[in-house]
Amino acid sequence: MNKDNLTVNAIRFLSVDAIQKANSGHPGLPLGAAPMSYALWGNHLNINPKDSNWFNRDRFILSAGHGSAMLYALLHLYGFDVTIDDIKDFRQLNSRTPGHPELGYTDGVESSTGPLGQGISMAVGLAMAEEHLAAKYNKEDAKLIDHYTYSLCGDGDLMEGIGYEACSLAGTLGLGKLIVLYDSNSISIEGNTDIAFTEDIVKRFEGFNWQVIEVEDGNDIAKISEAIEKAKLEMNKPTLIKITTVIGYGSPKANQAASHGSPLGDDNLTITRNELNWNYEPFVVPEEVYANTSEQLAEKEAVYTEWKQLESEYSNKYSEDYKQLMNDINGVLPENLFDEEYFTFDKDLASRAASGICLNRIAEKVNNLFGGSADLGPSNQTELKNSNWFSKENRDGKNIHFGVREHAMAAIANGLKLHGGLHPYVATFLVFSDYMKGAIRLSSIMKLSVTYVLTHDSIGVGEDGPTHQPIEHLAMLRSTPNLVTFRPADAKETAVGWKIAMESKDTPIAMALSRQTLPNLKGSSLDAEKGGYIIAEEIGELDLILLSSGSEVSLAVKAKEVLEKDGYGVRVVSMPSMEIFDKQTKEYKDSVLPREVRNRVSIEAASTFGWGKYVGLDGISIGIDSFGASGPGNDVYEYFKITCDELVTKSKELLNNNNK
Repeated sequence: MNKDNLTVNAIRFLSVDAIQKANSGHPGLPLGAAPMSYALWGNHLNINPKDSNWFNRDRFILSAGHGSAMLYALLHLYGFDVTIDDIKDFRQLNSRTPGHPELGYTDGVESSTGPLGQGISMAVGLAMAEEHLAAKYNKEDAKLIDHYTYSLCGDGDLMEGIGYEACSLAGTLGLGKLIVLYDSNSISIEGNTDIAFTEDIVKRFEGFNWQVIEVEDGNDIAKISEAIEKAKLEMNKPTLIKITTVIGYGSPKANQAASHGSPLGDDNLTITRNELNWNYEPFVVPEEVYANTSEQLAEKEAVYTEWKQLESEYSNKYSEDYKQLMNDINGVLPENLFDEEYFTFDKDLASRAASGICLNRIAEKVNNLFGGSADLGPSNQTELKNSNWFSKENRDGKNIHFGVREHAMAAIANGLKLHGGLHPYVATFLVFSDYMKGAIRLSSIMKLSVTYVLTHDSIGVGEDGPTHQPIEHLAMLRSTPNLVTFRPADAKETAVGWKIAMESKDTPIAMALSRQTLPNLKGSSLDAEKGGYIIAEEIGELDLILLSSGSEVSLAVKAKEVLEKDGYGVRVVSMPSMEIFDKQTKEYKDSVLPREVRNRVSIEAASTFGWGKYVGLDGISIGIDSFGASGPGNDVYEYFKITCDELVTKSKELLNNNNK
């Protein structure tokens, strides 16, 4: 057996033996796709395990994340910090080899994947980031940023709608340095893909303006490598390499759905070893394999060393550009970014309009903003006025036309952030965060500080009706771990939200912003950075606390004025972010919401879910626990009794009942 086939089989059996030991996993993909992964990693992928975060490395995204055992085998064989013991620990609690690739757990893993379609969509973002940064920083004599983005996907990734969206945009943008290896084995969990998936993938991707290359034999390493080389030469189109494989190759379960998601079993593993001439015990790797990958790594290290020399020359010749790039990579912000002028507004504004002003004030000083909207830029107020548009013809533009592609847009933003050197933001209406939920969840899991601008945040949308009026969306976002949901009450609080977003290192932020104009409130302050704060202090003894967020805070302030005339001491608490407030000290939270004051009322034009922990069993939550209604915004507010009068009435009822 030659060294190439020996290494391919090492990848296969490290994978299936790990799955067998764990009694859990997906052996079909590693057995079928090991040759293509070896062709890529051995002959093309520029990496350096001694510097696994090397900025100019090629990126590899295993979109078919259920094949994680194969990725861990590759990482081990190519010198990353993944040991045989780690592979033996596959899918065990707290192991470095979890069931699907997870960013931050395993050296060399570029992203968390598993939900199908997300990986290939993030790869589009990575490729966009490379093109944009290359345009900003490369010189005629120094291509500092010059690498490829590779993804390995399966049938499932291409069935998911998010993949359609992302690949369509990639073709429109002509991302020539994006190369996707398509493991075409025609099997899904329920059987042959023909039961639900009969389209012509080649024609589809050609229609997307991709180059498509077909390799008929998934075991032909040389043909696969030739295809990758051809793909690298096409600089004006992304490339899909359709490789026909046999799922579970070499096993008794070959070409069967049964090989997809369960271990082969000891008897079948013995047969597979015999079929593939693998005469080694589980987790034993022949020295010839390590010698082969070491030889390949030596060639890769030469590429790395050459680049490091280029980096040194670049840093001397283009010192200011290099310093800026390092600041962008490390997330260093200008010292006086958030000065007094930044927080100053001379008129009442919708928070979406205030957000647009803040974004452009930041862009005047910050170099690495890169983002856009799902065809709603004028409504979301997300265009950077001092820049043009990123396109096939202009890689330098900072504004992105995502088109009507919310699913892909959010996943692409994750890819932009994963690449490094950029602060991505994306925008749509809050109600369409439903479409983005999968990618928002991955932002949170991966600790990526992506900014989600979500406007038209309430029934104030009005005439567009229930389909466009978010009700449950704030509760959904607030329930997502490691996500900050920030719903500002006025322009100053909006400015605080952007400050939090820009300074965040490991938490995404969802900004929920109004369409309608909001008054600038007298008590609004930078204390909004604490998530919740006293925006209007009580006069005299504290009898009642009113809590709110966003556009309804002004209603609470008006209600306070009415209640004070009747002699009540009323405090108004603005709660732009429950998540941030919950992380404050007990002393601070008690100072804002004294435990002994149990008369509390919340008001928000959305689901009441989540407010109970602040108002308590004795309190009242005013909100909307049904879907919205079509009509002028003010009329809809009246219809659902999200009004100052209703707040005053409910507050008095509460005070009277609790004081009996």
